[in-house]
Amino acid sequence: MIVTRKHLPRRTFLKGLGTVVALPFLDAMVPAFAAPSSTKYPVRLAFPYVPNGMMMQYWTPQGVGKDFEFTRLLKPLEAFRQDMLVLTGLHHSNGVGPSGDHARASATYLTGVAPYEGSLSDIRLGISVDQVAAQAIGSQTRLPSIELGCESTREVGACDGGFSCAYMNNMSWRNATTPLPLETNPRLVFERLYGSLDTSTDPKVQLRLDANRKSVLDYVTDETRRLEGSLGAPDKLKLQEYLGAVRDIEKQIGRVEKQNQLNPQIEKPMSAPTVFAEHARLMSDLLVLAFQADVTRVATLIYAKEGSARAYPELGFGDGHHPLTHHRKRPDMVEKCALIERHHVEQLAYLIGKMKSIQEGDGSLLDHSMVVYGSSMSEPNTHIHANVPCLLFGRGDGSIKPGRHVVYSTDTPQTNLWLTLLDRMGVRTEKLGDSTGKVEHLTDV
Repeated sequence: MIVTRKHLPRRTFLKGLGTVVALPFLDAMVPAFAAPSSTKYPVRLAFPYVPNGMMMQYWTPQGVGKDFEFTRLLKPLEAFRQDMLVLTGLHHSNGVGPSGDHARASATYLTGVAPYEGSLSDIRLGISVDQVAAQAIGSQTRLPSIELGCESTREVGACDGGFSCAYMNNMSWRNATTPLPLETNPRLVFERLYGSLDTSTDPKVQLRLDANRKSVLDYVTDETRRLEGSLGAPDKLKLQEYLGAVRDIEKQIGRVEKQNQLNPQIEKPMSAPTVFAEHARLMSDLLVLAFQADVTRVATLIYAKEGSARAYPELGFGDGHHPLTHHRKRPDMVEKCALIERHHVEQLAYLIGKMKSIQEGDGSLLDHSMVVYGSSMSEPNTHIHANVPCLLFGRGDGSIKPGRHVVYSTDTPQTNLWLTLLDRMGVRTEKLGDSTGKVEHLTDV
């Protein structure tokens, strides 16, 4: 990289052997005489997802508009009141069926299309909203999209209700027959973002490579110094903070790998923490880096797959999530479900806080994003696919006015929201799954 002028192109990289480090937005990338407020930043789109529905009595706020009250499950997000919309009343009609509610839930959430159940080998669904965006704007970034997860999806054959496991294992679909598998291994995500010199898949070779691994930043030291010499003090600080975050994540992945080597029988990927919250936050850190450096503008983050029986012993009990959701109104089971769901929301609060802390011009990374959190079912005990929980964070670079609770009529498909968010990104799509139009009230009462 040779810097010959003060104005840096947005697509400036630090390059080294096997390494490509994209940079965050810097003031030096703003054309001369242009005010930060007049700079157009790209809009990012992310879908953090939780499975198995929600205890809606602890979720849905009292009050509509600006004066809504934070419920028990939303309480961890109270600091972000002015950054979020609570959207009530959306539904997934194609999630309803005689069987396979969890397969239908994950299949329909981003597509709005009912999964085909005629054959395990003949899977058919539809393109998902994230991939509509990726196909429209993905050529502007190094990666069209990233699909992240915190629970492995190894099942094959028939899963819930006899549906192919492909419907429960994946939520992103490039087209009707091509799902995009999620990545749960933080090391592999990091290397996808920044490159790697390691090509072996042999676990023994990988352990040896891990022991002698250098930081990706070590390969771009000279270019980093050269770039810093051309930057003003604010940009230099921003660059140092960003590269510091990259190195911190590398170190965290390395620590986890060393800990996991002591117990090679664990089911987790070698670089994934065994504690859910640590894994979720590490994947959130990677997602934020990818958005900050404009490596991609589209992401999904699946905290756990549909039908997940994952236990959270850190909460003080060992019951699996999915069995608890069939609580039959037993107070002890309902309470444990609520504790798990709040635990999920706490990880979301971490992600939102990280995005809000990163400055871009006169706003933040969160201001230039749209982050949708939710589940494809509401009441899990009876598998209700209407009135699903949904939160929308960010301002879409000014196209969304948050800080409110908006209630839609109960016949409003959630895919209508997806069409509206695509429109806010400049992606014009007339139809997605069971959509019937666009939603209102994202910018007004």
